[in-house]
Amino acid sequence: MKAMLVVLAAAGALVAGLGYAQSGADVVKAKGCLNCHEVDKKKVGPAYKDVAAKYKDDKGAAGKLVAKLKEGKTHPPVTASDAELKAAVGYVLSTK
Repeated sequence: MKAMLVVLAAAGALVAGLGYAQSGADVVKAKGCLNCHEVDKKKVGPAYKDVAAKYKDDKGAAGKLVAKLKEGKTHPPVTASDAELKAAVGYVLSTK
């Protein structure tokens, strides 16, 4: 019985440490991206579909966009984890 509890506690700690993955759409909403961007029309920033079209043939686009968001030179700094940024960028690049 004790061994079972120890195994369950260890598994729970591991899962809690990993967190959970949010979808890109959830990240975009939670981080306030929709204040300046929309999916299909320009607002303060470009429309997501326009960003996706611009980078559609660029295999390194996701990495470039994540780096831009992290450095905050051409975009206001974003307080998000790498996983959240990757999810949000993946979502943006998948829009049509």
